[in-house]
Amino acid sequence: MKRYRFTSAQRLHGKTDFSAVYKQGKRWYGGPLVVVAVPNDLTFNRLGLSVSRKVGNAVKRHRIKRLLRESFRLSQCEHPIGYDIIIIVRPHDLLAQVEYQTILLKSLSKLHAKWGQVNLDSVTESCPEG
Repeated sequence: MKRYRFTSAQRLHGKTDFSAVYKQGKRWYGGPLVVVAVPNDLTFNRLGLSVSRKVGNAVKRHRIKRLLRESFRLSQCEHPIGYDIIIIVRPHDLLAQVEYQTILLKSLSKLHAKWGQVNLDSVTESCPEG
């Protein structure tokens, strides 16, 4: 069984990382999520989450973040690689983890097509071994 990890290196850290993605990234609006992505020079994707207080109380916001991180982690072998990704959450009723995963996969494939990247063949390179 493969071990899917979500390490610190796979996260966007700090204001500079986030502002670079917001400034240069392309957006895709999918239901309760807005996904912003920009290509990076890495062999893996990096994820950042933005969940405002309009979404709900701290418990709901943190639950959504956990579900989104888990969706990203479990489906990382299916994502096109080499992107910095920010997921902006709009107010909505809580969805199941599988629904977030479906929205995320669809949005990343659409953004990959928008960017016209040629690294789609290397999708499985982001899969961890073991």
